[in-house]
Parts: sequence; C-alpha cells; structure tokens
Amino acid sequence: MPHRTHRLVPGPAGRIHLVEQGSGPLVLLLHGFPESWYSWRHQLPVLAAAGYRAVAVDVRGYGRSSKPEAVAAYRMTELVEDNAAVVEALGERSAVVVGHDWGATIAAHSALLRPDVFHAVALLSVPYTPPGGPRPSEVFARLGGEEEFYVSYFQEPGRAEREIEPDVRGWLAGFYAALSADTMPKADPHLVPTGTRPDADPHFVASGGRLRDRFPADRLPAWLTEDDLDVYAGEFERTGLTGALNRYRAMDRDWKDLAAHAGAAIRQPSLFLGGTLDASTTWLSDAIDAFPTTLPGLRGAHLLDGCGHWIQQERPEEVGRHLIDWLGSVVAGR
Repeated sequence: MPHRTHRLVPGPAGRIHLVEQGSGPLVLLLHGFPESWYSWRHQLPVLAAAGYRAVAVDVRGYGRSSKPEAVAAYRMTELVEDNAAVVEALGERSAVVVGHDWGATIAAHSALLRPDVFHAVALLSVPYTPPGGPRPSEVFARLGGEEEFYVSYFQEPGRAEREIEPDVRGWLAGFYAALSADTMPKADPHLVPTGTRPDADPHFVASGGRLRDRFPADRLPAWLTEDDLDVYAGEFERTGLTGALNRYRAMDRDWKDLAAHAGAAIRQPSLFLGGTLDASTTWLSDAIDAFPTTLPGLRGAHLLDGCGHWIQQERPEEVGRHLIDWLGSVVAGR
C-alpha cells in the first residue's frame, strides 16, 4: 500500500494543499465545515487499495491552502475552478468528485459547471438542490422564528470567530458531538426547522446567546479520538475560522452567479449517502425525493440507519463499500 503524500499545487487563489494515496482513476475528495482533508483519512487507503488515485484537498480557506481575505473569493464558482485546477495540476483530464457537507455542494456544482472535467459525482450528507429560488439569506432569516438559525449567525464577519477562537478545541469538540449520532441532543430528527423546536436543538441560537450553549459538553463521539481532535484543533488554532466561515457569507453571491443555472439537473452518474439522524437529510427530504428529476444519472441513494452528520467518519466501512461499488460501475462504463 503506497503511503499518503502531501503536496502543494497551484490554484487560482495561490496554493492548494492536498493529500494523495494510490494510483489509477482520479477520485477527488472534498471536505465540509469545520474539517480538512483529514476527514477522508479512512477512505484514502480504501480507495487506493481498490485501484484509485485518491486525493483529499484542503478546500480554499482551510489548512495549508490559500486563504484570500475577500468574502467574494469564496464564491462557488471560485471553488469549482480550484477543483478543476487540482485535476490539471495532477496531470489528469477528468476525475470523479466526492464531497461531504459543504464539500457535497461544491462537488455537485463542480459537476454542474464543469462536466468536461468531472464525469461522476458522489454526495455525502447534503443532497443536491439546484440553483434558484429565493435569496438564501432571506430563507435562513425566516427559519429561526424568535431564535437565529446557525447559517444566519455565521453571516456577520467576526461574530462567530469571537465565539469560537478563544477555545477552538472545545468549540469543535462540542460541534462535532452535537451532530453525531451517539452524542447529539435527543430531539426528533424529522422536525422541520419552522415550528416548535426542542430547547436542545444546536442549529439555533437563542437571543443574546451563543451557538455553543446547546452543544453537548465533556464527551466526544465514538468516531473522534483525542488525537483526531488535536489534528482538527491544531489546524484551526493556526489558521483561524474566517476562511471557513466565508463560505457561508458568500451564499447570496452564489445566488446571483448561478442564476442562469436555475433548476438545472446534474446528468453525470451520481451517488448519495446520508444518515437517518442527520438534519441535513431530514430537513432536505424534498430534495432527496426530487432526485429522479435533479439527478437523472443517480445510481444509488442510501440512508445509513442511526448515522449522524459525519458519515464517512461515523461509518467508514459502510461508506467505503458504497463508494467502491459505485466507482466500479462508474469507471467500468467509461
């Protein structure tokens, strides 16, 4: 088994850090918030052993990749071009793109906007929702009622940073625990975020409060060791959180940039994996129901029973099996 190799490659904003393992057809792995390439540590060797060139990147704003200051630099169109630049820098012409959380949305739009480069796409936790509809900031502002939805809470530059950065390790531990199956607050995962909610719901901020006020305290989910937490915390203690949070702050810019693609389907072969206890799949169940229209090339959709949000870390063996099975059909068909 080849070892993991760290590399820096050129990108539109400067440098892109990536970790690669194996050889064969290229599979690009994109992480979400607040993570790094390290969230794919279990899948890299599995994909390599199956005959793929697995490459996990630090998305722009994270880890050792460049961190432009302007919020506009974190628009979806910019992140898509980062991914295309990675493929080119690795000497390849095309790739399969796989993403989790924000990485799933970036992967989906990479397939949508650059079908010449990305010939198949797998989405973990966050289903594809085509561009269009109301302005995102207006939608999220309505979700909270008397409270504030976390995406709205993240919008003001510096606000979330002031909560997180004095205790990055503790905040990350609580955030990971809040969305993990074995440590999340006990609430109805099917509850839509528009009516009465349990007081424990960590997606909402009470007036004058903090997001972390509803995080579980003093316990880690089973998938997260102290050493794993040290890796994540060490990166964000070094870089700060602004680059990561700027992805949320660019959503209204995406709404304008992608207006010409309103309602567009992704036609390449696709895969969706989600957890039954993940709010990203339960709140967006209508998006999953729409897959026959929005993902006509779908070759599998699997909800892992009793799984939370951090799917490739909570259930690495199952995710690995699903990816390998799907990739076999995708690559064999080319």
